[in-house]
Amino acid sequence: MSDVLVLTLSCADRPGITAKVTTFLSDCGCNILEAQQFNDRANDAFFMRVEFDPAERNSEHIRGEFGELAGEFGMEWKLSIRDRPRRVLIMVSKFDHCLADLLYRWRIGELAMDPVAIVSNHPRESIDSTDIGDVPFYHLPVRGETKAEQEARVRAIAAETDAELVVLARYMQILSDEQTSHFSGRCINIHHSFLPGFKGAKPYHQAHQRGVKMIGATAHYVTTDLDEGPIIHQDVEPITHADNPDQLVRKGRDIERRVLAEAVRLHIAERVLLSGGRTIVFG
Repeated sequence: MSDVLVLTLSCADRPGITAKVTTFLSDCGCNILEAQQFNDRANDAFFMRVEFDPAERNSEHIRGEFGELAGEFGMEWKLSIRDRPRRVLIMVSKFDHCLADLLYRWRIGELAMDPVAIVSNHPRESIDSTDIGDVPFYHLPVRGETKAEQEARVRAIAAETDAELVVLARYMQILSDEQTSHFSGRCINIHHSFLPGFKGAKPYHQAHQRGVKMIGATAHYVTTDLDEGPIIHQDVEPITHADNPDQLVRKGRDIERRVLAEAVRLHIAERVLLSGGRTIVFG
């Protein structure tokens, strides 16, 4: 793991922010490796992401010194070690293609994550086709009268494992407002539709009925509004009138897994900044 650090920040837009940040890093002896910024003129907001080699300075030293500058500009900011594996809790139901893809990408070193737990509302036998390995597995059934208890157990597992991100890898349960609020900004869902079209259940069947010529998938942060959270990544695939709903489901699986994997990669690389109901994604 390298010592490269990532600084992300947002604040009200005003002249001189970029110069102040880069000058600060230069004065600290840091070497900037990548820098991206976005001036949201419509909302008078500024967003920035900088990767840099801290040289002889440690992250806590830089964090302490940068706090004064951040206060001057009223910044919301974060300083992270770029290559540190993020601790991820994955939730899944019966469809395990997204889970299998995430674990594969983790094992080959493509995703800098540490899967600390897998939670499913179905028993492990239902996803036997996926090599879970030594990742702890929790079977937590969901029933109406016990849903609150089940969600409390999920929160406890996340706390016990120090999970930094929760990924709904085709977890086919609607989270309560309490649960979505608890994991706000750190829970990613994959929806098998190109949102905002075809929300809710059976979107491929909805798409077939409308005769669309493209199907897609959307990875977004979970909010209390179903399938309306800030969008991180999307992709599409062409289809024809000859494709039936089952064929759309088959084609959709490939879109879903790659869209979710890219959204997770962007999040753990600190490339996604929230701006109200939108995201700023530094690719």
